[in-house]
Amino acid sequence: MSTQFSRSELLLGKEGMDKLKNSRVAVFGVGGVGGYVCEALVRTGIGAFDLIDDDKVSLTNLNRQIIATRKTVGLYKVDVMKERMLDINPEVDVRVYKCFFLPENADGFPFEEYDYVVDAVDTVTAKIELVMKCREKGIPIISSMGAGNKFEASAFRVADIYKTKMCPLAKVIRHELKKRGVEKLKVVYSEEEPTRPIGDTGECTKKREVPGSLAFVPSAAGLIIAGEIVKDITGRRGGKDMGNEYMKNIENNEVLEQCAGGSADNPFDVFDKTKFKMHDRVKITKFDITGEITAIRIDPDATWYSIWFGGTKYTVLEQELERVE
Repeated sequence: MSTQFSRSELLLGKEGMDKLKNSRVAVFGVGGVGGYVCEALVRTGIGAFDLIDDDKVSLTNLNRQIIATRKTVGLYKVDVMKERMLDINPEVDVRVYKCFFLPENADGFPFEEYDYVVDAVDTVTAKIELVMKCREKGIPIISSMGAGNKFEASAFRVADIYKTKMCPLAKVIRHELKKRGVEKLKVVYSEEEPTRPIGDTGECTKKREVPGSLAFVPSAAGLIIAGEIVKDITGRRGGKDMGNEYMKNIENNEVLEQCAGGSADNPFDVFDKTKFKMHDRVKITKFDITGEITAIRIDPDATWYSIWFGGTKYTVLEQELERVE
């Protein structure tokens, strides 16, 4: 029997759809980028959301934000988005927070309940705090870099923060994360050189300057972010990477199962079960994959464990890890 998710299931499979349904995604910032993240994720089958934003819909949002209509001007963005999501999927669980995320209130959010975090906030301070909080809790996060003053939707790329170029915001974030010892962060950024705005809108704002924005640019960034989350949680990817891959070392005939992103498994405290801890640097023997562990999950029988390097999960079939001193 057909359901609203039948077309998605043809690509993601029943197991993938179950993973999405059982996942909670926190979206910090429900604006031009974050709104489209929410839209795509609820339509794809994510079962639970936390929406965090203190803004109300304004007249200037009408040119690009999916929640903005003449009828919604003046309403809280999180309330409008929640209502829209429930219209799409009445069974979705949506919690709203009418506040901005700040270092001062960071402990007031249930990060331990999140399977994925979306950083679609505007300020550097909030972005850095989100990254550090997710790092502390071992939660996958993807950050949106600058989408303002751009024309080319096709210029967006998915990359590690240290491999970005051209984006002024990414440069600042790189600098701040490096100072804090953060070695990886999955981001969506644009390689287009920003265009200087023509004139001044006269818009009242606390920000130093208001960037120009077009409907087809932040929306593209939001859809790309949503796609990365779906692929990471389900482990399904198109082309050569579709489904679970096996990286095989021909010489030693040893296999490492690789898939992307999340898991329906519950996280366990593995500090007594393995010598490796979150944020250790390790090398998977004979595969030369070195990076910082951002999360560890282990099955109850300890026959395998999954290790996240940034946004990629490696399910280790044999304990062939060595600490990188």
